[in-house]
Amino acid sequence: MKKKTESKKPKVFRTRAEVLQVRLTPEEKETFVSAAEVSGVELSAWVREKLRKAAIKELEEIGRPIPFLKPKSQ
Repeated sequence: MKKKTESKKPKVFRTRAEVLQVRLTPEEKETFVSAAEVSGVELSAWVREKLRKAAIKELEEIGRPIPFLKPKSQ
């Protein structure tokens, strides 16, 4: 029997040093926390994923570049 091996691709971790503060109603926060729990992820990861998808959609519609999708030049 073959043993399960780890993925050959190394995981790349990027430091997330920037902070975005958002003011919400208690109901909005409760809703977002609930949605994150259902998705099985932390609230910040859930919010980041949703914001990234929204930004991609908005910027692609008008042909603007999406900086986080392009590797930084060295």
